Amino acid sequence: MHALTLYHTEWCPECALVRNRLDELEIEYKSVIVPTVRPFRKQVFEVSGQYYVPVLVDGDTVLTETPDILNHLDALASG
Repeated sequence: MHALTLYHTEWCPECALVRNRLDELEIEYKSVIVPTVRPFRKQVFEVSGQYYVPVLVDGDTVLTETPDILNHLDALASG
């Protein structure tokens, strides 16, 4: 499995949902904490074409919506 990368902020409730699910499922990931101010989130824009978080990158797959990210993680955990 490729390494997952999560772009997030520490204060974002949606980001916390994703981090909690990653921890519950014991899925390893690279954590990239991005600036609070959206226009400064250059890394997020480079991978997703937008500035909102959370963003999960799994190989060539880039997920930008929290429900899609959670479903993807559940699918990974179930094999």
